Amino acid sequence: QVQLVESGGGLVQAGGSLRLSCAASGMIVSIRDMAWYRQAPGKQRELVAAITSGARTNYADSVKGRFTISRDNAKNTVYLQMNSLKPEDTAVYYCNLKGTAVVGPVFEVDDYWGQGTQVTVSS
Repeated sequence: QVQLVESGGGLVQAGGSLRLSCAASGMIVSIRDMAWYRQAPGKQRELVAAITSGARTNYADSVKGRFTISRDNAKNTVYLQMNSLKPEDTAVYYCNLKGTAVVGPVFEVDDYWGQGTQVTVSS
């Protein structure tokens, strides 16, 4: 099965930067879109940034100009560069992948999720 492992989260002061990584492994045939979501305590999970297989991107209004999503197709990895971090960015960040994988004897197209990485921004 497809496994997504996030890394790069941690504690940072307001105005600082972090770079999140998400590496996909498993019987992946192709990857379509990759994205980062986040969920703060007591709030719904929200889309932060997404990137298509053609490297087209979109961002939540709250992070435009501060965050940059990118991908390395050779490594099946998606990144989220987060600059000018604010306390409001504090959340668990989740990697999401939409792609085709080998599941038993067939190919399946599904959304896959990582386990999340904590980002805490102090004021």
